[in-house]
Amino acid sequence: MAARRVGANLVTASRPLAIAATGLLAGFLSGLFGVGGGVVMIPLLVALVGFSQHRAHATSLGAIVPIAAVGAVTFASQGHIDPYIGGLIAVGSLVGAPLGARLMKRMPEAALRIVFGCLMIVVGGLQLWT
Repeated sequence: MAARRVGANLVTASRPLAIAATGLLAGFLSGLFGVGGGVVMIPLLVALVGFSQHRAHATSLGAIVPIAAVGAVTFASQGHIDPYIGGLIAVGSLVGAPLGARLMKRMPEAALRIVFGCLMIVVGGLQLWT
């Protein structure tokens, strides 16, 4: 089986299909629910592709840019985006994202996995009860 190195990971010939399927699912769920990056890609990149937790988080952030852009254009064309609120969220995110990335870089793998799992539980609970 052919293999090539991608960053610190060895990707076999069968893995590009798993990676593309991860992107397909993330894109679909992003369009449907507004999620896809962290909720879908990170667990699948860790479980199916064998990425470290850190690499999965970073790769998800890079991949979500075009996914979010396509979704935003689709929803904007239908008049579903509030530009003022979206702009305020973007400004806050431009400050918060580098801070979070720096903290994530310093966290041990196990701690990052636990904190991320707890976040998913909290977010799921909020969705069920709000």
